[in-house]
Formats: sequence, structure tokens, C-alpha cells
Amino acid sequence: MIIQTEQLNKHYGRIEVIRDLNLQVPEGSAFALVGTNGAGKTTTMRILLNILQPSSGTVSVLGRDSRQLRPQDMTDIGYVSENQELPERLTIGQYFSYLRTLYPNWDRGLETALCRRMDLPTDRLLSKLSHGMRMKTVLVAGIAFRPRLLILDEPLSGMDTLTRDEVVEGLLEQAHE
Repeated sequence: MIIQTEQLNKHYGRIEVIRDLNLQVPEGSAFALVGTNGAGKTTTMRILLNILQPSSGTVSVLGRDSRQLRPQDMTDIGYVSENQELPERLTIGQYFSYLRTLYPNWDRGLETALCRRMDLPTDRLLSKLSHGMRMKTVLVAGIAFRPRLLILDEPLSGMDTLTRDEVVEGLLEQAHE
């Protein structure tokens, strides 16, 4: 299992955010956490990535306790969130150049294909991007190093219908390659 939780719980004082969550996600599968706002989806993802600690229960990611994830494990995990911050002074191309140094498996061919497919102008400053273009950039960054595990936290939120359809088509196309 690429993700496994047993009796996962998270609470803040008396507020229970996650209760007794049991998940088994096999490697190579697609899995969706669906629920209303405030249901604990983002909290669960942050626990998987060791950004937050569980109150109780066990969490395994890539076969390792999530609290024991090493920096090199992060080169196998892609995380895309609508709230991701970007270095505003860089262009899209400069941002990808920076990321290439961090991920040994970065695939420049895939990066180029995704940028072309999603119509990303690599010479544009990140500070000048619309919300939809920012999300496309973050998606390319999360996919181009071919992670074993890709975690998407509301990656299509706030996108117009045409952009959303374009992004979904691009993701599906890349998943089949």
C-alpha cells in the first residue's frame, strides 16, 4: 500500500477533525477523498505529508511511518495545493529550472509536453499569472518529476470551466503515457 492509515484521529482541543480513518491505497491507483468543506480532507493530506501530526492512530506513506519521512522520500511525493506559494519574482521557466535541481527524476520532456499542453508561457513572471495559470504551473511542477505518489488538494478550485477541462484532459493524457 502506498498509503495506509489505521484508526487515524486528529483533534484540536475538543474539536474532532478526523475520527477513526482507515485507508488502504494501493500503489498505481487513483483515490479521492470526497467531503464537504471542513470534513478533514486537507488535514488528512497534511498528516500524510508530515506537515501535521496525528492525535492518534498510524499513518504509512511509501511504506514508512509518515512521521519518519526523510527528505529523499519527498522526491517521490508530489503535492499540489490551491494554496501553494510561489516565488513571485521568478518566471515559470526559472521556477522549473530551480525545481529540476531538487528532483533527480525530473523529466524535461514531460515538463515541455505539459507546458505545451496547458499553454503555459514559460517566460511569464509567476507574479503576473491568473489563478488558473498558477494552478497549471503548480500541477506541472508536481507531475514533471514523475512522483510515485501525487497528492492533489483542490487543484481545480477557482478555475474557469475551459481551463478546468483543459487541465483535466492534460492530466488524463499524461496518466496514460
